[in-house]
Amino acid sequence: MDLNSPLFDRIRIRPSCDEPRSPTEPVCEKPGCGLSGAFRAPKGRGREGQYWRFCLDHVREYNASYNYFAGMSDEAVAAFQKDSIVGHRPTWAMGVNPAGRAAPERGGAPRDWAYFDPLGILRGEGLNEARRAAPEPPRRRYSEVVQRALDTLGLDEAADAAAIKAQYKALVKKFHPDAHGGDRSFEDRLRDIIRAHDTLKAAGLC
Repeated sequence: MDLNSPLFDRIRIRPSCDEPRSPTEPVCEKPGCGLSGAFRAPKGRGREGQYWRFCLDHVREYNASYNYFAGMSDEAVAAFQKDSIVGHRPTWAMGVNPAGRAAPERGGAPRDWAYFDPLGILRGEGLNEARRAAPEPPRRRYSEVVQRALDTLGLDEAADAAAIKAQYKALVKKFHPDAHGGDRSFEDRLRDIIRAHDTLKAAGLC
């Protein structure tokens, strides 16, 4: 290795803080110091992006006593911390932005755009009505035998005991031989009606 090579003359190392600064480096801004100001320190609140230049000893001394919130009350510090969550940008509660345009039907300025919203979802009306609507009662599920008995009487699953009794009386009166001058051609139909009523009665529906 040639120690007299001109390449060694181009090698530069960072000077020690105790060494005098070179003419191209900033000087430490601590009064009376005069060493190289190789380290930056923020100037404080309201002067973001601006820095002091200090040597190592003086930047440590500055950082030990630095307080960004100096001179602020506890309430101001709490408000600053809360605003920092949104990057100190202005925010409004939903629907109360003063710069927003209200819908014409609510007394606001007319829109320069339109949308088709038959269910009122975008205005929140459809959702509110859906929340206010009473839930539908669950439909009763019957066995196949009970369902056939209801079909025989011409009823559906929503029929209650009073409806079953009224329908049974009406059908018996309609298909009884006495209602047809003694004609027994409807006996099979009448028998099915009576059997269906007995099935529903045994199931506890009437």
